Amino acid sequence: MLEKVLIANRGEIALRVLRACKELGIKTVAVHSTADKDLMHVRLSDESVCIGPPAAAESYLNVPSIIAAMELTDADAVHPGYGFLSENADFAEQVENSGFVFIGPTAETIRMMGDKVSAIDVMREAGVPTVPGSNGPLDSNNERTLSLAKKIGYPVIIKAAAGGGGRGMRVVHNEAALLKAIHVTQTEAKSFFGDGTVYLEKFLENPRHVEIQVIGDGQGNAICLGDRDCSLQRRHQKVIEEAPAPGIPDDVRTDITNTCIQACKNMKYRGAGTLEFLYEDERFYFIEMNTRVQVEHPVTEMVTGIDIVKEQLCVASGEPLSVSQEDISITGHSFECRINAEDPATFLPSPGKVKLFHAPGGPGVRVDSHLYSGYAVPPFYDSLVAKLISHASTREQALVRMQIALDELLIDGIRSNIPLHRDLVRDREFQRGGVNIHYLENKLES
Repeated sequence: MLEKVLIANRGEIALRVLRACKELGIKTVAVHSTADKDLMHVRLSDESVCIGPPAAAESYLNVPSIIAAMELTDADAVHPGYGFLSENADFAEQVENSGFVFIGPTAETIRMMGDKVSAIDVMREAGVPTVPGSNGPLDSNNERTLSLAKKIGYPVIIKAAAGGGGRGMRVVHNEAALLKAIHVTQTEAKSFFGDGTVYLEKFLENPRHVEIQVIGDGQGNAICLGDRDCSLQRRHQKVIEEAPAPGIPDDVRTDITNTCIQACKNMKYRGAGTLEFLYEDERFYFIEMNTRVQVEHPVTEMVTGIDIVKEQLCVASGEPLSVSQEDISITGHSFECRINAEDPATFLPSPGKVKLFHAPGGPGVRVDSHLYSGYAVPPFYDSLVAKLISHASTREQALVRMQIALDELLIDGIRSNIPLHRDLVRDREFQRGGVNIHYLENKLES
């Protein structure tokens, strides 16, 4: 087992990793910016190192500073959490080359899955269903591109191969607009991601966003921990997630599970990962793979009883997976609400001092948060300040528990999106289950 892990992140995920390390008897090192010296995990870690000023580029994204902190504290490994450097192949490579363990996939796997074109190729070879498209990057042959789009059928979507976070995408509804849209997307992709490669796909008009949680040991063994529905989104950012995804036929779920496991076995995937799909008319279409722990991993933990972060740590230590696929069973239903420090009407960030923080409790309620009364939320980072999770034997009961928990949750001193969540969990369409990815934005605009 690893002896000392450096946590290269902040906020609730850093605290989550610290707790998992403590359970396994692993010492912890917290790195932090000057703005984050009062974070809860910094207070609780065995050691802490300041790695730079508030700007993420000079602290949490500063690779030399993080590796220097590992050397200074004699850490064995680094856990990147999510965001920041978690899917940075160069960082993973530099960590390994410096003699440390990167808690995640190999740099080669991160690169392969980070490029959406190569990721689609890998999935297609394993039998994972993909969206009809160009099956590779678009070239300068305009006639071929126009013919391809016609064959796929409008509307189509142009995507940057190196894109993410909702950027580098453009929907085209007719042939007349296609070539100009491709040029604009290529230019934006080059500017945002340093890579102008784009590809073409069929645009699904009313899909759901369903993802599959996997864990591999890096030796060719892999398991699936079920699925999650993350369709309630605003500007491609998830707001509420649940597990399992409602209304998916058993045979369809079994087929997609088996193909995802096979894909991970083929690439000898190491650590936790998530395959993301669009789901429409009882068909799955692969869109990308996230090679890290997800924000919404708690809902999967609640319905499976598997600690995903501890599995990450054990696999990184060279241990086999603690369970086999036959051991996995889905029990009950779980929801997660992402609580952000933002105005519930305008969605503008709301940093500031938390005068009072009260976390709800009761059966089936979990709160993952770094907040405490007196803590000052800085203006420099993502606005996520807490994750509220509920679990019960049925979807209906889990939703009731979430309603009660949201009514109990108190964050005084800053604005938050708690009022939005209170409205959403009482929304009749959401209560029925199976809303598509456009539902929330349409609701907010109406």
